[in-house]
Amino acid sequence: MGDVRAYILINTEVGKAAHVVKKVQDIDGVDLAADLAGPYDVIVRAGSTTIDELGRVIVTRIQQIEGVTRTLSCPEMSTM
Repeated sequence: MGDVRAYILINTEVGKAAHVVKKVQDIDGVDLAADLAGPYDVIVRAGSTTIDELGRVIVTRIQQIEGVTRTLSCPEMSTM
């Protein structure tokens, strides 16, 4: 994992959380992906070398997964 870490909260289409978790786990830099009960369907912990690179991973890899409807990124304060 890199120097910049964040938790990414994901909303999915109904019934797509397990699919999204499986796809997210294959992305470089992801060290946690789990489905949740509550207002968000999936939580991901990921890292990268810069905040810009992490943002690109979120936009070009995570948000493009079938079933993802929305993401909310929460960078860890100790890495900023």
